[in-house]
Amino acid sequence: MERTAVERPAVVDQMAAGQLAADEVAAGQLAAGQALVDEVAADEVAAGPAGTAPAGAPGSMPAPLERAVYGLFVTSALELAIRHGVTARLAEHGAASGPELAAALDLDGETLGRLLTVLRAFGVLTADPHGRYAVPDAALPYLDPREPRYLGGFVRHLMESTTERLPRLDDRLSRTRPGAEAAAPEPLDEPFAELYRDAAATARFLDAMWQLSFDVSVELVELAGLAGARELVDVGGAGGPFAVAALLRHPALRATVFDLPQVGAKLAEARATHRLGDRLAFAPGDFHREELPPGDCLAFGYILSDWTDETCLALLRKAYRACAPGGAVLVMERLFDEDGYLPPATAAMNLAMHVETQGRHRTAAEYLGLLRAAGFTGCELRRSGREKHLLLGRRPQERPAEGGAP
Repeated sequence: MERTAVERPAVVDQMAAGQLAADEVAAGQLAAGQALVDEVAADEVAAGPAGTAPAGAPGSMPAPLERAVYGLFVTSALELAIRHGVTARLAEHGAASGPELAAALDLDGETLGRLLTVLRAFGVLTADPHGRYAVPDAALPYLDPREPRYLGGFVRHLMESTTERLPRLDDRLSRTRPGAEAAAPEPLDEPFAELYRDAAATARFLDAMWQLSFDVSVELVELAGLAGARELVDVGGAGGPFAVAALLRHPALRATVFDLPQVGAKLAEARATHRLGDRLAFAPGDFHREELPPGDCLAFGYILSDWTDETCLALLRKAYRACAPGGAVLVMERLFDEDGYLPPATAAMNLAMHVETQGRHRTAAEYLGLLRAAGFTGCELRRSGREKHLLLGRRPQERPAEGGAP
């Protein structure tokens, strides 16, 4: 029997008391869960879960507030469903009941039933009149491990890394009060010291970044117009999602990923998987302390949003020096709309970045301003159909010396 809107808060309280330290995980899960819930189930959530009063009915909680209050449970349920193979099995084998899933995956039926109920109530999963659950068509690309848009690794990163750091927000909110200790400036490499603390953590982070970036990189490569480029330098390119997409599209292109030494093994896997041979090179280094390798196209994918405006400008000036005259620099990032608060996923990740990095998300105008300040011309925005967009600038052709050859 479906639970009513009146019964649900009591169940939530029991779950919270026995299972979760809500003060440690709530903020991260609110930010992490709502992007996916809003993307795949906005219509269902706005209408109100089955068996509850429609959103906006007298006495009902407004739908946005309901999603915020209970979002931490949705993200927890989703991450567990991904980790234990529930969503993968539904994606591969089709609809199944709770008991069928529990038997197939050797899971506790009572616990699984409660997880499935939460995911159904918030529209992440659907169920037919016979209680057989399914992944909605709109969500399949994100919850099927065989799909390039699969978000399993990213959700795990949010749960294991982001939520661990979110309690720092309280300290940051209070740091201007009398008596509060001033926080010491973080070293430039501090944001990634924890992410790269060992081989397993490095692999998890790089897998999450690949899942966020490779599929959209196929579109970004087209927007970049790389037909005339010969040497791409992917600055902070991690496991190489953009570089690989570019090499697969342009057979005459060569690419070098410039990143910390820890990512070399993962890049080697990508090189072997896609049979790129010596067309995909790795240059270990630290872009804060070293100059960038030369090329006629330098790319920053999800890099500048990790750093302050001052650091971004310093990196773009290094890119200008490394870029061949007439070459291009590519900045690929989530963007705030000009209103500064939408889309919601960008706002959520902007909050997470306040404790995970030293940067923030920006508007297109802000990035274009940084490109121009670094000396690039012809700067423009090229929007993709996804959450990651391209900003492009060019280094001017060198003018011949007066009296010299044209």
